[in-house]
Parts: sequence; C-alpha cells; structure tokens
Amino acid sequence: MRFDLADLRLFIAVLDAGSITRGAGAANLSLAAASERLRDMEIASGVPLLLRNRRGVVPTRAGDTLAHHARVVLRQVGAMQADLSGHARGFRGSVRLLANSAAISGLLPERLGPFLARHPGTDVDLAERPSPDIAKVVAGGRAEIGIVSDAADTSGLETRPFALDRLILVAPRDHTLASAKRVAFATVAEEPMVGFDGALQVQLREQAERIGVGLRPRILLRTFDGLARMVADGVGIAVMPQFAARRAKRSMPLALLQLTDPWAVRRLLVCTRGGSEPGPLTLSLLEHLASPGNPE
Repeated sequence: MRFDLADLRLFIAVLDAGSITRGAGAANLSLAAASERLRDMEIASGVPLLLRNRRGVVPTRAGDTLAHHARVVLRQVGAMQADLSGHARGFRGSVRLLANSAAISGLLPERLGPFLARHPGTDVDLAERPSPDIAKVVAGGRAEIGIVSDAADTSGLETRPFALDRLILVAPRDHTLASAKRVAFATVAEEPMVGFDGALQVQLREQAERIGVGLRPRILLRTFDGLARMVADGVGIAVMPQFAARRAKRSMPLALLQLTDPWAVRRLLVCTRGGSEPGPLTLSLLEHLASPGNPE
C-alpha cells in the first residue's frame, strides 16, 4: 500500500474533526476530492478505516492503527523540516498541542502569538481536551505538548510550570452576594448555577458531593463568554477561571468574588512525554510556553 503525506494529513484532519466535510475543509480539499482519497486509502489498505454514521465518522480498529502511525510520520517530517531550516529563517514544521479549557480560554493564545509570529514556517495543531485525556495522549506519544491542571495524573510525563489558574465565583452585579469580596463554595453550592460543559464542571460536582450537595446547573455551556452572559442575565451564579471572568466583566454587569477554598487555586503545567528528547521545534515551543518571563 502507498499513502502520501497529503493522504495522512487528510485522514488525521477527518478524525480530529469527526467529519469528512470539516476534515476536507481543514485539509484545503473539496469534499469530493477528500472522499475519493479516503476511498482509495481503504482500497489500498484492504480494510475499512472509517465508520460513517449520522453524526460523522469514527475510526475502525484499523483506522486507529493508521492514525497512530500517521501522527508518528507527520511528526518525523516536521522534525526533519525543523532540523533542515536554520534558526535565522525560523523553524518549519508542525507541533500538536493539546490544552485544557482554562488554558485555551485564557493565557495560551497570548503566549502562542509571539512564537508563531517569530516562526512563520511553524504551524500548531491545537485542540482542547480535558486534562486527564491530555496526559494520556501525551504519554502515548500522540501529541508533543500538553497543558494540564496539576489535578491530572502526570506520572510518566516531564512537566514545567505554565500558569496559575484561579477559580472565582461570578454573580450578577445586583445579586445579594455582589458586595462580598470572598466566599466559600459551601455557602453558594445550592444556589441556582450556570455550568461549564467540561472538566471544570466535573471538579465542581466532586467538591459539591464532598459537602453533601448534589450540583444541578440550570444549563451547561461550552464557552466561558456564554457562561458569563447567562450570569449577567440573571440565570444563576457560576464558577470560572479568573482571567476569563475579568475579561467578561469589561463588557458585562458582573460581580467577581474570590473563592476561599484551597482547591480553587490550581497550577497549570506544560507536559511532554517522559524519557524522550523533544525535537528542536517542540523544544523551542516548550521553552517559550514555560518561560519565567511569561505573565501568570
């Protein structure tokens, strides 16, 4: 069988998007061209690589195997390009970076911007995942760099500090709690809440269970901006990262209260696979993200 790099990039794009249509767009191919390439790949391999359903596509066991090797090949190609390109012209290649919702909605974009501006030949394949999933993917060698909460199991990974992630309570400006500056989670856990559809909500549910409260948010949202908008409209209170709350407060009538619980201050870590030497491009990005000069 013979697959070229364009085939491998398309296959990975389709899996990451969960859709042939979106994957084709990410690979800058028409839907017809992408479908034909995928069909030829399945014919060449002699086995189905994708299961198609109404929600999109998922890999077969053979597809999972191909995806693993495709990522290895593409990383090696990126490392080769980085090695061949001099520092004077900047790195060339791609790094797969997974980050949790707190990092992606907060400090990560402003840290990535200067690096990418200095290295116009570099691409970052960025995806959002829960911290425990990120740790497993990086440990398995399917991503070069991850940004996780220190609550995740990072055994087998090399870690460096990235930032502090402070969780705070957000309430409407006219809420009875609005005049307070600090509050314990136990005093507000039974208030009507707006929840975040991600790992943060899992953490809050676990903390509520420890104090005997069954957390039942009125609605779950996928963005912190949407979360803040619901709070400002009076739907309920919410817990969210401080940097996201401060950004939302610039345009919305919100009150921000510090949570006094120790678990409300989390460390974000940059992690790589333990026991392996990162390539030059990955190492450069890693050192930039973990630089002490970056603001927390």
